[in-house]
Amino acid sequence: MPAPNSLHRSWPDYRAVWRWHFYAGIVCIPFVVILALSGAVYLFKAEIEAWRERPYDSLATEGSASPVSAQISAALAAFPGSRFEGYELPSAPGRAARILVRDGSGESLRAYVDPRSLAVLGSVKERERFMKLVFRLHGELLMGNRGSNLVELAACWTIVMVLTGLVLWWPRQLRGLAGVLYPRFHGGRRILFRDFHAVTGVWISAFTLILLFSGLPWAKFWGDSLKKVRQVTGTAVVRQEWSNDGGRGAEGSMGRGAGGETAGRGDHAGHGGGRLREAPAEFTANDLAAVDIVAAAVSPLGLDAPVVLAPAPGKAPGRWTAKSTTANRPRRVDLVIDGTSGAVISRSDFASKHIIDKVVAVGIALHEGRLFGWPNQLLGLLTAMGLLIVCASALWLWLRRRDPGTLGAPPPGVSARRSVPLLIAVVGLGVLLPLFGLSLVAVLLLERLVLRQVPAARDWLGLVSTVRGKS
Repeated sequence: MPAPNSLHRSWPDYRAVWRWHFYAGIVCIPFVVILALSGAVYLFKAEIEAWRERPYDSLATEGSASPVSAQISAALAAFPGSRFEGYELPSAPGRAARILVRDGSGESLRAYVDPRSLAVLGSVKERERFMKLVFRLHGELLMGNRGSNLVELAACWTIVMVLTGLVLWWPRQLRGLAGVLYPRFHGGRRILFRDFHAVTGVWISAFTLILLFSGLPWAKFWGDSLKKVRQVTGTAVVRQEWSNDGGRGAEGSMGRGAGGETAGRGDHAGHGGGRLREAPAEFTANDLAAVDIVAAAVSPLGLDAPVVLAPAPGKAPGRWTAKSTTANRPRRVDLVIDGTSGAVISRSDFASKHIIDKVVAVGIALHEGRLFGWPNQLLGLLTAMGLLIVCASALWLWLRRRDPGTLGAPPPGVSARRSVPLLIAVVGLGVLLPLFGLSLVAVLLLERLVLRQVPAARDWLGLVSTVRGKS
């Protein structure tokens, strides 16, 4: 630890930053572990779903496939009283058709239909799909909007933890790269764990911050704030390309969130496809027959899979939508198709979106490891592993250094002067991250008005300032 006099002269005050870093870690580490593990699994969403659905993707290819309308009719017949929601174009021969229907109870189901025999091979409730559960764990801790707020709060404090960690790591007297860019293996366990903590943290810090900031638009509180800012500034769009309502509204990953949901709903990768609603009540057999024309028109266009066809609610009768819900969001395309002629009436793609939606689209594709293929997945996986190393080493260091009967927080700084730049930085973060700002005010009030007034709590938390001249 630096000498007391250097602590007094330096900016920012080392102990003040260290204390912020410690408390941010106390708040964040349990959440970081959960998010790192669930996020690492979600990076391989497409691969995991392909493995889980492999019984439906090795079908016989002899003979010609039945019309799409017949496949949809087979799915509807298997669930009496159900209504059609969407049809996913098979991306390869031998794959079962994925057809979404809504049953009489309002439950959304995914049916797997053999395109040739029209046999319904299986079905699953959308909300019970494995990767949907992983998304909900990652984005809302399986707790809905309350969980989303908790995840957002943890993300905000993790940003503080990373930034303060970089300040603490910054070499003040560089005498080589050992302990700065790679760990020292010959200085004992405490030095080794300290270096694992600091060096790993600095190597993953940039991408960690990208992941944290790119996930904020999907968080309930921050996402709602952004919507209000867009409305005030006149940058709002008719239909936002992403949603932060926990997968219950226009789709949108998760969550974190993260390739795309077939129906364009429920998780990160599907965010922004627009919720596929069931066909309107007046949807008839003639309307269903139009899907054959639409499928024939869309198939040759080469849209990135998965591509979902659905009636276009609210539009003129006979119009359909064709949506690419690929997880590489900048490559998504939305079409409106005339169900009578198969003509493309309108097209919306990345180039036509508002700059804010473009930034969010790129950010979430990067977040989910789908922007530039397997290297993006590898980068995300290494970052998740690095976060687990940082958390484990932090826990070890904390348990080793804290005094019995205390939390082990670093003592308040010895300098009495206030750092205006540090205060400005904190206020700036509070404005950029309003939930962090509110929580910070609550913590400061709790400390000042309650904890400092209770001797046992004050001593356990280390809120008593150190005596000048003692380290």
